[in-house]
Formats: sequence, C-alpha cells, structure tokens
Amino acid sequence: MKTFLLAYFAAVAGLYMVLFQEPELKESMERGRDIYADFCVSCHLEKGEGVLNTFPPLANSDFLMNNREQSIRGIKYGQQGVMEVNGVKYNNVMTALGLEDEEVADVMNFILNSWGNTSDTMVTVEEVAGVQKK
Repeated sequence: MKTFLLAYFAAVAGLYMVLFQEPELKESMERGRDIYADFCVSCHLEKGEGVLNTFPPLANSDFLMNNREQSIRGIKYGQQGVMEVNGVKYNNVMTALGLEDEEVADVMNFILNSWGNTSDTMVTVEEVAGVQKK
C-alpha cells in the first residue's frame, strides 16, 4: 500500500510539472534570456562560459547549482570576494544590476536550465523576495 501511495503521489507531482510548471518555466526562461542578453552576456559571454580567472562560468557551474540562494543574492544585490567555481578561484566584483525580483527569477531560471545546467525546481518571485542582503 505504501508503495502504491508513493507511486501515486510521484505520478501526480510529475503530471503537475508537465501541465503547469513547464509552460510557466518556459516563459520565465524566455524573459530571462532577454535579461541575460542585456545585463550578463558582456562578462559571462554568450554561452555562459565566462572568462577564466576573471568572470566565473555559468555553464556547467557547480557553484550555481550548489549555491542557489547565494547566486540569487549575487544577482539581486551584487557580490564580491573569493568564490570557487568548477575548481577555479575567482575574486572579482559584480555590481548590483538593479533588477526587479521577477527579473532576477527569470534570469535565474534561464541560467539554471541552460548550458548543461538543469534545475529540479523553478525560481519564483516569492523565493527571490525572501533573499535578503547580508
């Protein structure tokens, strides 16, 4: 019975993702692609590869995938100091971009689902609004 219930809930969750979140995620990523082109591409480059020892890569980024809240905070408020991405240390400044919470969510959804990155959950405006400056 437990196995049946677990399978049932997994199927319902999967159906929800396909029917409701996927179109919403796709729309968010499309908006995020435009934001990326306007604000991010000059440093992180067209395919998110970054510039070695200067601007960290977003493509296949272990930091991005393992530090979701810190990544949101960096886009929302800017960041500076040492960070390690894919085994390489970066120590540079990223200024605050002046984006609204919805724009931060959209660009996060774009980069979390591009260039070899895959996120299980969509970044929401509410999640971004909950991230405070440290």
